Amino acid sequence: MKGIIIINLGSPESPSEADVKRYLKEFLMDKRVIDINPVLRAFLVKGIIAPLRSASSSEAYKSIWGERGSPLKAITEDFAAAVRPKLDVKLAVCMRYGNPTPLDALNELGKVDEILIAPMYPHYAMSSYETALEHVKAAVRARDKSIKIKALKPFYNEPGYISALAASIKPYLERENFDAVMFSYHGIPVRHLQRSDPTKNHCYMGADCCSVKSDAWKYCYKHQVGVTTKLVAEKLGLPENKVILSYQSRLGKGWIEPFTDKLLEELPGRGVKKLLVVCPSFVADCLETLEEINIRGKELFLQNGGKKLVSAACLNVSPEWVETFANYCNLCDGEYSGAWE
Repeated sequence: MKGIIIINLGSPESPSEADVKRYLKEFLMDKRVIDINPVLRAFLVKGIIAPLRSASSSEAYKSIWGERGSPLKAITEDFAAAVRPKLDVKLAVCMRYGNPTPLDALNELGKVDEILIAPMYPHYAMSSYETALEHVKAAVRARDKSIKIKALKPFYNEPGYISALAASIKPYLERENFDAVMFSYHGIPVRHLQRSDPTKNHCYMGADCCSVKSDAWKYCYKHQVGVTTKLVAEKLGLPENKVILSYQSRLGKGWIEPFTDKLLEELPGRGVKKLLVVCPSFVADCLETLEEINIRGKELFLQNGGKKLVSAACLNVSPEWVETFANYCNLCDGEYSGAWE
């Protein structure tokens, strides 16, 4: 019997400072998130970052917290509920950090001999896709090493995903004429790109490395987000001069550029007064979209002379995305077998 586990990032149990601090420690102590010496990582996270950021992060979570708690968890649960009736196998949900855990998901599935693991990340990054996948794999192997595992590959260029994403953005463009559309992706450190490069001689080794075909593309976050942006813009008929690609949520120095917040400061001075922001690295709305972009980002843009910033909703539970994901799962041994490995 086959089962499916979808995994998303996770959230604190509540927006209280204590719960947020606990969550930050779990998240930032992940060796694939802060990939430095373990002793130094523990000192930075437990002694500096978590204590200093927990209060402000708590306030940020409070600004988006709903009746059902974390929007990310609620939306992921709703997505699973929408997909389940379209599947002929069991599906369970877990989070990389916090609850429910992979063990909870395995207990929900019961006895299975094959598990399809679906990280809810369109693009490969060691700090998102890889850590989520390996987290579930470890739990499955600890439960029963005989269980066969398949993983949904990053779907950044899959036609169904591109079509669903374009369809979710199109209504905003039909309602209003924007000066530009910003595709804002979660940032990662440059060193993560280089560590994930299997060739060890491609990423950031040239001025235009993302356009030079390489085996590194399979693991190159920057290349993959560029492909997503290009395909969605073409699907929507957006002219190149109206498309902006940027990276948000940086922590520290040496992250890939350009930075979303810096551009939000500068764009009004360049004549961009009405801006649509989409966040394709997230399939469900979360702190980074609802607070970082739709609250702080909007305020920053308006303070610097912008007239209007609209933050597009993520795919969430859009019918086309639900249908696309169900097809990935139902046809994993046939039409969509190439989407799994």
